[in-house]
Amino acid sequence: MPHARWQVLRHDAVLFPGSCKLKTAAEDFSVVPPFEIRSGAEQRVPFLFNSPHSGRYYPERFLAMARLDRNAIRRSEDCYVEELFGGAVPLGAPLLAANFPRAYLDVNREPWELDPRMFAEPVPSFCNIRSARVAGGLGTVPKLVGEGLDIYPGRLPLAEAVGRIEAVYKPYHETLKRLLTRTHARFGYAVLIDCHSMPASIRVGDNGVRPDFIIGDRFGISASPALTEMAISLLVGMGYTVAHNKPYAGGFITEHYGRPARHLHALQIEVNRGLYMDERTFQKSAGFDALADDLTRFSADLMSMPDHHFVDLPLAAE
Repeated sequence: MPHARWQVLRHDAVLFPGSCKLKTAAEDFSVVPPFEIRSGAEQRVPFLFNSPHSGRYYPERFLAMARLDRNAIRRSEDCYVEELFGGAVPLGAPLLAANFPRAYLDVNREPWELDPRMFAEPVPSFCNIRSARVAGGLGTVPKLVGEGLDIYPGRLPLAEAVGRIEAVYKPYHETLKRLLTRTHARFGYAVLIDCHSMPASIRVGDNGVRPDFIIGDRFGISASPALTEMAISLLVGMGYTVAHNKPYAGGFITEHYGRPARHLHALQIEVNRGLYMDERTFQKSAGFDALADDLTRFSADLMSMPDHHFVDLPLAAE
């Protein structure tokens, strides 16, 4: 697994000595764990499913900081995605699912992708403060939820961001990395399916087509072409409209973990929320069960791909 981009995580112990209120962030999930691994007795396939944005546990301390009510703050949620893809677990694939909400912390970002305008103190020099995601209010500690709503009424202590990164972000990625490493060691390769949802308002192309799914492989960099082609083909064969890489090509997780030349493949899947829920009430719609069944069948067919599609690849410089 690549290590270089993780070295920045070691700087915080020097720059922020002491507890830095880390215990406070940890206590946010003293009753409900920040994330969980759903798996059977044995992993039977070299696939791992990940749902980093579907968490629905909003700590009271976090809600007290926010200016938004309990409904408005949910507008960035990938609602029920871990349930939609849950059928992969009985098929032998682990599923890593966040319980923390995306509005609280976004693990599909770099570890220190922070907006300096959000904090009362200067952010460390090693932070990435100029990314497009930070500019859009969607850094590691988000400034906004969907539709451009500010989460907080004012600036936060910098220690709040440090606490969330230390108590939740780092353990999440350490767990994901461990699962992928274990999978790779056992099967000779590993395939990460990063599961997300998107607003029903998303349109693509000159004709403004509403895609049911968007498959992202970082423009061919994060996964075997055969995996991408199979994912698109399976969904189209079920009657769904599928886009590729536009407008979502994959975030930090897909980019960071996808290393096909090392037999590590990562594919992002975005599901249109209009297929399975009411975005205003956050309630499941009548189409939910049928979509979940389709995604179980999709997962089973994807996981039946022959090994050579994942290991017989030309070596490439990275």
